[in-house]
Amino acid sequence: MQIEKKDIRALSKDQLREFFVSNGDKAFRGNQVYEWLWNKGAHNFEDMTNVAKSTRQMLEENFVINHIRVDQMQKSEDGTVKNAVRLHDGLVVESVLIPTETRTTACVSSQVGCSLDCNFCATARLKRMRNLNPDEIYDQVIAIDNESRLYHNRPLSNIVFMGMGEPLMNYNNVMKAIDKIVSPEGLGMSPKRITVSTSGVPKMIKKLADDEVKFRLAVSLHSAIDEIRSQIMPFSKSFPLADLREALEYWYSHTKSRVTYEYVVWKGINDNKASVDALVKFCKYVPCKVNLIEYNPIDDGEFQQASEESINEYIKALERNDIVVKVRRSRGKDIDAACGQLANKEA
Repeated sequence: MQIEKKDIRALSKDQLREFFVSNGDKAFRGNQVYEWLWNKGAHNFEDMTNVAKSTRQMLEENFVINHIRVDQMQKSEDGTVKNAVRLHDGLVVESVLIPTETRTTACVSSQVGCSLDCNFCATARLKRMRNLNPDEIYDQVIAIDNESRLYHNRPLSNIVFMGMGEPLMNYNNVMKAIDKIVSPEGLGMSPKRITVSTSGVPKMIKKLADDEVKFRLAVSLHSAIDEIRSQIMPFSKSFPLADLREALEYWYSHTKSRVTYEYVVWKGINDNKASVDALVKFCKYVPCKVNLIEYNPIDDGEFQQASEESINEYIKALERNDIVVKVRRSRGKDIDAACGQLANKEA
């Protein structure tokens, strides 16, 4: 019976060093291999050219590198790139490269499918099959960094966790992936250039604050009225806005980092004065900014983009109250490059 090999990237650097010592080699060999795995993004052991052939063979006999594969890549006229990413077990997630004149942003997935049930979201129609491992999240970022260099002649500048899945429902693996991304032994990216977007899980937002994270927090809000929000996002019945408000106040008191609210205005759902007034009120609880996001319908159902007039009512009310607001237009429409929690967005 063949023993299933362990993914070598599940080992820490210390564990790699111990492996080599226990096999009669020098500990520094673990440092070399670790650098190949994370900093250089090796896909197989043969890539590790400064490691002896016999050592590479030993690694081959004991481990695998369960690297992702970009199965299909679509490139939009506006430069947006959508990746269908195949995992080692055959499952597929999506990631998106979103370019602007000044930056390139990776929109990455954290789960296969999603734990939640937002009615407007295509990903929510897929049941959650499993969480992504830290290396699978990291690999998406590396792939998009390579695409950014290839197509836009500059490295990746920002990362948003707004792809498939609810990041805070895969907390430990997302945190480990971010640790690798910001580490000098990984990509060395500033945590200030990373945004984790959540649909709003109060106890996990508090945990972020307790863990003193340095990255940015975004919340998919979409309504500051409980009845409407639970219609849009049924799971939120378990997480009423009063609880979310308390968690965000806790977040700000610990981190002093303002929150971004992601907000889609839908025709006949939240395009009314009561919804505008409720959002303005909610925005006053903690320092924040609002991204009003253009929605790409996933079908001909109840969720349809509101009129420009309705969007403008939100903008005027927010600006009157000195709340920073931006409108995010869809990107990659010709390839349907959607980030999972919402429709397409600029970062």
